Amino acid sequence: MDMDDLEPRTKKAQKRNLEPMGVEELTAYIDELKEEILRVEADIAKKKNHRAAAQSLFKS
Repeated sequence: MDMDDLEPRTKKAQKRNLEPMGVEELTAYIDELKEEILRVEADIAKKKNHRAAAQSLFKS
């Protein structure tokens, strides 16, 4: 069993304290967040494709 299975799915990420960050750091942080969004969107697409494939298999 994976330890992630034991964690609640509704656990929210903690927000970073932006106050001590400079403009360059904030820009880099935005870039990190954009990469994370792309990663999540790709995973969503993969899961939707998997679901569609499974549904088409069982509709036959």
